[in-house]
Amino acid sequence: MTDIIVIGGGIAGISAAARLSEGANVTVLEGESALGYHASGRSAALFEENYGLAPVIALNKASAEYHQPYLSPRGFLLVARAGEDTQFEADAKTLKCPEISVDEARAHVPILNGLITRAAYHADAWDIDTDRMIQDFARTVRSNAGQVLTDRKVTEINRDKGWTVRCGNEVLTADLLVNAAGAWADQIATMAGVKPIGITPQRRSMARLPAPGGQAVDKWPIFFGVGETWYAKPDAGKLLVSPADEDAVEPHDAWADDMVLAEGLDRYAQHVTEPVTRVETTWAGLRSFAPDRCLVLGRDPQVTDFIWCAGQGGYGFQTAPAASQLLADIVLGHAPQLDAATINSLSPARF
Repeated sequence: MTDIIVIGGGIAGISAAARLSEGANVTVLEGESALGYHASGRSAALFEENYGLAPVIALNKASAEYHQPYLSPRGFLLVARAGEDTQFEADAKTLKCPEISVDEARAHVPILNGLITRAAYHADAWDIDTDRMIQDFARTVRSNAGQVLTDRKVTEINRDKGWTVRCGNEVLTADLLVNAAGAWADQIATMAGVKPIGITPQRRSMARLPAPGGQAVDKWPIFFGVGETWYAKPDAGKLLVSPADEDAVEPHDAWADDMVLAEGLDRYAQHVTEPVTRVETTWAGLRSFAPDRCLVLGRDPQVTDFIWCAGQGGYGFQTAPAASQLLADIVLGHAPQLDAATINSLSPARF
């Protein structure tokens, strides 16, 4: 018998398991053959401290120091066309992104076309080495005598003086159960006899394009249109472009919607000089949100040995260090480092 079973081996589950393993015996169950297969493995992998609602930003700020070894410079550029001034000013204010000239914007991204009328930029946005972060958290679990088990799809959960979790013919037991199942979080709750919260998976599609005009793109920032209706991000000499879609779907191994992707690529193309002539690959991931779009961290108010670690949305990696520490503090009875208002805004008891 283990002390704690964590269901889910994405960044949410493996980081929570690493923190919990400092004070308990932990077993992680991941249904796929590798950690971070679904949402975590398809992340834009950006640390932007000012991205998200207030509780998310609080987690971002509390995570900043931990992230340092995993970060490399990227930068953030917001662009707008004529008639988009109101949305541009709102976005720039929210993201604390100072306005720059259009010429300065083109110095960052040379393919911006003549329709761009305003731009805002700041350097404090960073690429995250997501695979290294996941593997380091997994090493922490193992070094603390915990287990990280892949190919363990949960098929049954029962509660009677502790938890019994069945993965096919394999049965594991534990005192506490952590639900870090991402898009499947409500399904796991239902299986465990716990009231679902309303975690909704939303598809985010992505296309990889050749470097526009054969240019060297690696030093370009990530760049967005106003209202986050598309974004483009350099990646290994190519350009990733997303329509920033958020279509509610059932939990599944996601794939890109061709029409949604085409519309997003068209929005991107309206801002640049280089037409989209070839798409190399496409894919999609599921970003799962609670009804208020904030993370859900802590003990279920009715079933207190069932721990929620869900609703990461698009903030999983950038919040993981602080979110996992908060969860461990709650479960292990330590004094949390975050303020009470933030903790309450992340608690499952708010629903």
